Amino acid sequence: MQVKIIAGTKLGHVPTKAELDHFGGLMAGVCYLPNDVATLLNEPEEKTARRVNTIKQSGHHSPFGHTSFTLEFDDVPKIVAMALNNEQDYVTCEKSARYKRMALPQDEQEKYNKWLEIFEGLISLEYKEKCPQFFTDLKITKLAQENARYLTSVFTPTSMAYTLDYRQLNVLHALFDKEVGILKTENHPFAVKFAENLAELNTALKGLGYWDEKLAANTKDRSLSLIHRGRPIVEQFGDVYATTYLGSFAQFAQAQRHRTLSYSMQLLDEPQFFVPPILEKYPNLVEEWKKDCLSLADHFPQGMLVKINEMGTLKNFILKTKERQCTMAQLEINNQTTATGKKMQQALAKQDHPAAAELEPYTHGSRCTFPDFHCEKPCGFKDGVTGERTI
Repeated sequence: MQVKIIAGTKLGHVPTKAELDHFGGLMAGVCYLPNDVATLLNEPEEKTARRVNTIKQSGHHSPFGHTSFTLEFDDVPKIVAMALNNEQDYVTCEKSARYKRMALPQDEQEKYNKWLEIFEGLISLEYKEKCPQFFTDLKITKLAQENARYLTSVFTPTSMAYTLDYRQLNVLHALFDKEVGILKTENHPFAVKFAENLAELNTALKGLGYWDEKLAANTKDRSLSLIHRGRPIVEQFGDVYATTYLGSFAQFAQAQRHRTLSYSMQLLDEPQFFVPPILEKYPNLVEEWKKDCLSLADHFPQGMLVKINEMGTLKNFILKTKERQCTMAQLEINNQTTATGKKMQQALAKQDHPAAAELEPYTHGSRCTFPDFHCEKPCGFKDGVTGERTI
């Protein structure tokens, strides 16, 4: 067996649409390869052009997925980044509100600053003396930022690098067009704002010069996967599973990065908000937190709860536990992953399903307690290892 590179992303190179079409046409020729790829790559231009036209007309568009490019997005709303990421066919690196302060409107900024200070004080009081090696001043500030960002809007502008292929870019054009049309029929402030954002992004994407009428033809009538519409998901557990739970926008954004699993969300009829567990010992702070969240409800803060639908295979859920059940993971998704695992394991046990025993080791504690996971950098934080931390 031999392996060699025949194409790759080149920093600073901006491909033309003609180049992308040409390469897709060449790759389509592999299906009918007469000799070897080297011969194919040197075929006459007009032969490749005819093949490009043929496969575009036929709807066999997968060869155009061989070429990819990286886009830079500035001032893209967080919810739009979530819509892009939920389509799964991508690579993304996004500025994190867990670790960086974002530019915020005055009312959000005031609440953010207020709670940043409160969280820093609570984390220091609860954990600094217990585990000083782990809870450094910098670590405390980062954790405080992670929790204060629940007050920031899901429409907060962010920056991201996003890599996708030529075919998928045109699929997104079609999905965005359809979603904007649906959103415009929904009399809801979130839908109005989201539609405006998606329409603006789609105009910007079309302005790149890669839009193709054939590749963007939505012949399968696909829809954007972010928002669930239609009948409720029926919960089931087995070698494949489906479940629904409440979680914040922020947790949903974390969860959807597991591209082996499928996610969608629905807004609640009345606003509810995630309460960081470190506040739960202080009823007055819990009430103050809810009051401040509610005052920003029309901003759709990232701490606002949504109904999250999650579906996948048992094996891929176990892979999720190896990512999210960890001291370094966002606490909300850590706890939800553990809760889902326990619920699934109990349901499997009632069914006398052999997978119940397979899942059991992953239903308590962090991944460093798993029989098949080796931690390269042990945190030394006992509450994190046992899954009992509040931050």
